[in-house]
Amino acid sequence: MPRVVAEIAGNRPVSAVWVNELGGVTFRVGGPAPAEYVKTYPDAEAHLLDDEVVRLRWAHRYATVPEVLDNGPGWLRTAALPGRSAVDPRWAGRPETAARAIGAGLRRLHDALPVADCPFGPPSWVGERTPAPDLLVVCHGDACAPNTLMADDGSCAGHVDLGDLGVADRWADLAIATMSLDWNFPEGRWETVLLDAYGVRADPERIAFYRRRWNDEPTPPG
Repeated sequence: MPRVVAEIAGNRPVSAVWVNELGGVTFRVGGPAPAEYVKTYPDAEAHLLDDEVVRLRWAHRYATVPEVLDNGPGWLRTAALPGRSAVDPRWAGRPETAARAIGAGLRRLHDALPVADCPFGPPSWVGERTPAPDLLVVCHGDACAPNTLMADDGSCAGHVDLGDLGVADRWADLAIATMSLDWNFPEGRWETVLLDAYGVRADPERIAFYRRRWNDEPTPPG
């Protein structure tokens, strides 16, 4: 356990709850309620948490995202939100419910965050040269299924991991959200459920474009 996590926890229980692809570890401190989370990143990636701090503090004024309690080099401490990740075992056998919550939750997030007041450019992976937008919104930036929290009634309870939040076409989020369903709920096709809950029909060209960008693939000529 990192020293900073031990210092924050004191005598409270601590459990590691998530490891990301960068080697960062998120710890839950205390519980069952109130609880906190402490996200830690390797030194080489610590600047990404600085990016998340400013985005969370901005977005917290408009949407249900974690409140920043404290932060320092390579760590971020937030208050826990109610709910469980959409990939929690509670929802593993209910992919239709999860897909609906993710879609409805993204629509609520996009409607709540004001584009005109957003100080952040597009998510880092999106880049500048993109198709003409269908609709500019403040995108989550990493709209994979695990980053939607769900209440016990199956509705969206909030969003986490907003370190790449920024203004882009709504399909930058929708393309990745629908793609992630295949990773997390492989037994079935749930894309239509998610898009119906969001309130749009599939846009195959924009979906393909933003998935290529996410996967860092070249755009075909034409």
